[in-house]
Amino acid sequence: MATPHNEAKFGQIAKTVLMPGDPLRAKFIAENFLTDPVLVNNVRGVQGYTGTWKGVPVTVMASGMGIPAISIYSWELYSEYGVENIIRIGSAGALHDDLQLMDLVIAQGACTNSNLPQSFGCPGTFAPISDYTLMSKLVESAQEHNARYMVGNILSSDNFYYAEGCGGSDLWKRMGVLAVEMEAAGLFANAAYLGKRAACICTISDHLYRDEALSSEDRQNSFRQMMEVALDTAVKVN
Repeated sequence: MATPHNEAKFGQIAKTVLMPGDPLRAKFIAENFLTDPVLVNNVRGVQGYTGTWKGVPVTVMASGMGIPAISIYSWELYSEYGVENIIRIGSAGALHDDLQLMDLVIAQGACTNSNLPQSFGCPGTFAPISDYTLMSKLVESAQEHNARYMVGNILSSDNFYYAEGCGGSDLWKRMGVLAVEMEAAGLFANAAYLGKRAACICTISDHLYRDEALSSEDRQNSFRQMMEVALDTAVKVN
């Protein structure tokens, strides 16, 4: 069995998938955390590994960047591979004044400027939200790891770069949005439509209102606390 974007056989992918954007982050997690990881997908270089964490099968597979990319991979995982839970693990730019570099943000909901929610045909505005069970287990795990974290709305933006004056950061911040990333809303919408569970946890990699940012190498390799929180959540929902 295969899909246009996944060469894994049915049964090679666990019921719970951790999904970073970066394929190299998936590789890093597999090599540094999972027991006996096996590469099960490498179509287009989007690496997916299945192994175990604390005896529980877990798959780590990249999504690529942006809502269209995560929508493709999550749809195939949910609908073709029997995946029940997907936890996005990524980086985000902070909007909230109290957030510091390396803090965790656990998404309660994902605002978006994307048209993807409208593609499901609802006669109104669909609000992409996290699955409560996954979200609450992420919070529980974050507390167990003594992490600095906040829970609330994030923004899943279609744009990384904006035309001058068009980003709207001040308005999103005014509405209580904590941070900006590029994937969660698409994942949440797919999970809702397909009757599955999804959540998102991000590490703050930069701040939109302060001159603070991690290097690309740091973003790839140093988010260990977030990775362990997500892995422990996979155990809790097994």
